[in-house]
Amino acid sequence: MSNGASQFLPAYEDMVKAGMHFGRKKTIFHPNMKPYVYTLKDNIYILDLIKTTDSLLKAIDFLKKQIAEGKMVLFVGLTKQSAEVTKMTAEALNMPYVANRWIGGTLTNFKTVTGRVKYLEDLEKKQAEGDFEKFTKKEKILKEREIAGLRLKFDGIRKLNRVPDVIFVTSLKESQLPVHEAKIAGVKLVGIVNTDSDPKQIDYPIAANDNSKKSVELILEAIKRGAANIQ
Repeated sequence: MSNGASQFLPAYEDMVKAGMHFGRKKTIFHPNMKPYVYTLKDNIYILDLIKTTDSLLKAIDFLKKQIAEGKMVLFVGLTKQSAEVTKMTAEALNMPYVANRWIGGTLTNFKTVTGRVKYLEDLEKKQAEGDFEKFTKKEKILKEREIAGLRLKFDGIRKLNRVPDVIFVTSLKESQLPVHEAKIAGVKLVGIVNTDSDPKQIDYPIAANDNSKKSVELILEAIKRGAANIQ
């Protein structure tokens, strides 16, 4: 564990305020999360924030090393509370991202997905060059709608010119499809894991509340600053 990354960690009080320590109900507990649990209160598991800090430090150290070596990290935020901050973090680190919805086959059918990105960029180029002027008003509207739809799906992965080296997920539970594809593609995984999921599914689990917007934001802010070594 590196002391260098510790300066980028959120303060303990802020972690508590953000509800980062709240796990899930006792009824949906995954036994592999036991080492990260502090106690059970009112049938809800409470995470040990010292263990959370430790797991976050390890994740930052790993991501920092990967980025320094020129590796590509794909940030994935599929929950409404994580989509915007995932995009902002990825853009700050000049990395690709997927927000809101995972396109099946992003990793396992990579050529097809990158083909769609290229198609979007070709359409944008034609639009910029005034190529759409030859169309009727209706055709033009349809083309513009097509571009808007493609941007919604593929905007974040324009930088994904190869299969990424690492995937970061803001919620293991909500990211089973990308996690499954990452396993097939041999991609390393880092992500936030709550008490209802198996931390052994990923290489660098961060034990924390993935349901709180503030909790996710604090973790991604620490990763952004730590991985990029921004003072």
